[in-house]
Amino acid sequence: MSYRIGFGIDFHQLVEERDLWIGGVKIPHHKGAKGHSDADVLLHAICDAMLGALSLGDIGVHFPDTDAAYKNIDSKILLAKTFELITAKGYKVVNVDSSLCLEAPKIKPYVADMQKCIAEILQVSSEDVSVKATTTEKMGFVGREEGLVAYASVLLIKN
Repeated sequence: MSYRIGFGIDFHQLVEERDLWIGGVKIPHHKGAKGHSDADVLLHAICDAMLGALSLGDIGVHFPDTDAAYKNIDSKILLAKTFELITAKGYKVVNVDSSLCLEAPKIKPYVADMQKCIAEILQVSSEDVSVKATTTEKMGFVGREEGLVAYASVLLIKN
C-alpha cells in the first residue's frame, strides 16, 4: 500500500457584504470572506492538502484567481475537481483533519453539516472528516476579526 500525507493552509480577509462560506456551508454572519471564488477557506485548505500529498502544486495552479471561469465559483466544485485529480492518479482519501481559526461566529452548530458536505464530495464517511475550531484569544488579524485561517491534513491511499 502507498500512503501519502498532505497539508494545506488558507487565509481570507473578512469583509462586509460578502457571504461566509466555510466547509461548503453558508453561515449567517455580518462579514464574509473576500476572494475570487466564494472564498471558502476550509475547502481551499483541503484542496491544497490533497494536491500537496501528490506533489500536484496548489489551488492557485489549478484554479487561478486570474481566470474569469473561477470568479465567484462555489468551492465545492473546486474540491470535487481536486478529488478528480487525485482519483486520476489512483488515490482515494482515507481521512481529513482540519482546524479553523476565527473569533466569530461560533461554528459548532455547523460542523456536522460541514463534515457531511466534505465527506460526500470526497466519498468517505462523515466520521472520516474532522472539523475543529479555535480562536486566537483576540490576538492578531484573526483576533481583530479581520480574517480567518484554515489548516488541513489529508491522508491518501493508493487504490
